[in-house]
Amino acid sequence: MNASENTMPSKPNERVAIENVTSPGRIVRVDAARYEAMRTAVVAVHPKKTPGLTVTELKTRVLPLLPEARFPGGDKAVWLKAVQLDLEAKGLIAREEARPLRFRRR
Repeated sequence: MNASENTMPSKPNERVAIENVTSPGRIVRVDAARYEAMRTAVVAVHPKKTPGLTVTELKTRVLPLLPEARFPGGDKAVWLKAVQLDLEAKGLIAREEARPLRFRRR
C-alpha cells in the first residue's frame, strides 16, 4: 500500500499547523493534504530501534511512497524536512547522538 492509499483527501486549501523543534513556539500553517501524505510516508519508514536513518536514507525510502498527484516526480520533497522537524517537536521521532545525524521513531 502506498501513501496515496493511506491518506485521507482534504478539502481544497485546508491547512494544518506544524511546529519546528528548532524554533519552539513557532507555528506555521501548511497544506494539509501534502503534510499528511509526507507524514504517513515518514512515519512508515522510520525504525523504532537504533540505528535510525540518515536524512539521505530517509529521503530514499520516502520518495517512492509519496503520491504522484501531490509530489510529481518527487517534487516538493523539501516537505520532508518540515515534517521531520514537526514530528521531532511533537516527540514522535528522535535524533540519535550519532554522526552522521540519524533519526528513529519513539
